[in-house]
Amino acid sequence: MLKLVLPKGSLEKMTLELFEAADLKVLRDSSVAYKAHIDDPRIESVRILRPQEIPTYVADGLFDLGIGGRDWVEESGADVESLGELNYSKVSAQPVRIVVAVAGDSPWASVADLPRGVRVSSEYPAMTRRFFAERGVEADIRLSYGATEAKVPDIVDCVVDLTETGRALRAAGLKIIDTMLVSYTELVANKAACAKPGKAHAMRQIRTLLEGVLVARGKVLVKLNVSAEDLDKVIDLLPAMKTPTVNELYGGVGYAVETVVAKDGINTLIPALKDAGATDIIELPISKIVS
Repeated sequence: MLKLVLPKGSLEKMTLELFEAADLKVLRDSSVAYKAHIDDPRIESVRILRPQEIPTYVADGLFDLGIGGRDWVEESGADVESLGELNYSKVSAQPVRIVVAVAGDSPWASVADLPRGVRVSSEYPAMTRRFFAERGVEADIRLSYGATEAKVPDIVDCVVDLTETGRALRAAGLKIIDTMLVSYTELVANKAACAKPGKAHAMRQIRTLLEGVLVARGKVLVKLNVSAEDLDKVIDLLPAMKTPTVNELYGGVGYAVETVVAKDGINTLIPALKDAGATDIIELPISKIVS
């Protein structure tokens, strides 16, 4: 039913892992194959292409649904429907930033400080041109084909580059003077396809599975038993997503409690629960959380 396109390159590994965790495993003949398939009745075909092209192909109707960054949607100007952010990137759950950077010893502290005719290298020339024009800075903007951070100061005066941690820019001796865009990974769809009830329903279901995996990341299910007299002390310790589930045990000998908590901090939570009177404590991994 749906023609799906996924990003090749830096987001590829994390995207394929996300789909597998969502029980939508992407199957292909080799790790470099561009054609793939998913054994799911909602998905007709899968292609894996460069993320720069995905928004335009989706807008043009070559694909119904795609995974892409907001950066390339903005750069291409593609008229697509955003079905929501997917909070993951190539190394974390954080968004990436498109930033303006100059040499670390430069006197420039913001884009407004840049001189007329400043030389700029960027993989995002259209976005960069708009950004500089809005701030009244006349710039010589040049398309970069990679290794953008290595071009200051010999080739250009500043760069517009994508960064997740800023590490590569700092290693190149650069400092960030402005942020042009905060870019999340998004689920984008063709507008005509969204207008078809069957396809729109399938898209929503795919989104539910993907978001369920992302919400569950970093969380575990904790189950325990506790006596009536210790119940309140145990409940007070639980940083629950929602109110914990509490059920009376057979024979009225206490209560069974279960709740979802962050994995980070579980090493201190479990001993504290035991100290408060909890017994039979179980920690379980979670694959998906769908509200």
